[in-house]
Amino acid sequence: MSERVWSDVDSYIDERLIGPDPVLQAALRDSAAAGLPSIAVTAAQGKMLHLLARIHGARRILEVGTLGGYSTIWLGRALPPDGRLITLELNPAYAQVASVNIDRAALGGSVEVIVGPAGESLRGLLAGDAEPFDLVFIDADKKSTPEYFAIALEMSRPGTVIVVDNVVRDGALIDADSSDSGVQGMRVFHDLLAGDARVSATTIQTVGGKGYDGFTLVLVDQPARTGPGG
Repeated sequence: MSERVWSDVDSYIDERLIGPDPVLQAALRDSAAAGLPSIAVTAAQGKMLHLLARIHGARRILEVGTLGGYSTIWLGRALPPDGRLITLELNPAYAQVASVNIDRAALGGSVEVIVGPAGESLRGLLAGDAEPFDLVFIDADKKSTPEYFAIALEMSRPGTVIVVDNVVRDGALIDADSSDSGVQGMRVFHDLLAGDARVSATTIQTVGGKGYDGFTLVLVDQPARTGPGG
């Protein structure tokens, strides 16, 4: 089975279940024109995030890794009228592209882009003792995923859903001797999940236009913090 077939199946799914979307297509086009890496989720993956948010009735969403705002738009469109999405991006140039794309999608009033190192931004949000998030999507620096997850967990509640992308790493997840810091980050992340009784989780392998990878779905079962927001 070739990656060409995986991509063709993605195209088949997109044509029948998603269809053309000028706003999302413009977000991808403008991201490419600005030189952003082509690492956004696929349309099918974006719609999966959108559906998860709708199924869960998410009113507060946290995204770690904005890039050009493609996944942000998918998630933002799932919000109710009083919903709020906070998305974190390290690169100011990427954040600027994302902000334009988010405004074009008429989501500027419900989406906040925070620029800076994600770890620092997450700790700032945690210190603010804000209301817990209903859904968290982590798709940023893979080496730091364990840190991002641990802090995000502290801003969760029983029932919060956390989705982590790019966890299988073309199968290298099982290579304990890998020199790739992203692979080791995902191995540490899975060790955290295995040892934390507060959560239930599974990892699903995927193939498609972005190659062979996978995502982890986490459900928070027990309170992760105490205080006014938790």
